[in-house]
Amino acid sequence: QVQVAESGGGLVQPGRSLRLSCKASGSIFSIGLMGWYRQAPGKQRELVAAITSGGSTNYADSVKGRFTISRDNAKNTVYLQMNSLKPEDTAVYYCSARELFKDYWGQGTQVTVSS
Repeated sequence: QVQVAESGGGLVQPGRSLRLSCKASGSIFSIGLMGWYRQAPGKQRELVAAITSGGSTNYADSVKGRFTISRDNAKNTVYLQMNSLKPEDTAVYYCSARELFKDYWGQGTQVTVSS
């Protein structure tokens, strides 16, 4: 069983930056894919960014050039650096971690971008 916990959300002004962290813990054999999803009110949950254990990344078109995903394999931790934040980025951000083809999810952290 794997536990996933996000941190770093909050209220920020447009144009500012925020860094989210997510750590996987528990009975871990090997964490493969890790990623960030977000869900705004009335919208479907969407993929924001994902990263493999080897460092390959993929981003949603809406965040390319502004967000950067990275990970520390030794710590089973993934990060999301969010720059040039826009009101449209407001959502609950969820972290996921894949272990042995099973996905584990965090509880989510609220990110609100408003002046």
